[in-house]
Amino acid sequence: MGKPKAETRIKREREKLAEVFAKMDENKRKTAEKLMDNAAFMAVTLEDLRDSINENGCVSEYQNGENQFGTKKSPEVEVYNTMIKNYTTVIKTLCDLLPESNGEMNALTEWQRTTAGRRIG
Repeated sequence: MGKPKAETRIKREREKLAEVFAKMDENKRKTAEKLMDNAAFMAVTLEDLRDSINENGCVSEYQNGENQFGTKKSPEVEVYNTMIKNYTTVIKTLCDLLPESNGEMNALTEWQRTTAGRRIG
């Protein structure tokens, strides 16, 4: 039995994030909705990219014409490197929306450590 479909995994990640923001001020939560959608998508996508990199390696071979060939960084590594930066920015932005003295900050930190952290960190 393999992994559930990406859509299912994204939905689970999104539900976990929604729990973290359930008690947040309505205006801030509306701002956070799209960020949570993107964070869930990126967490799952980063996991899939990481699996692909682990399976296929960081380098791919290329051939341009008859005599020009070699190796280069794999496309998955390129996408992973860009996405991990964006993911980090989204998580930081979400953290900044939470009051520091609030339990939601601890919940987001816990989500990041247990969900996202085990996949990308």
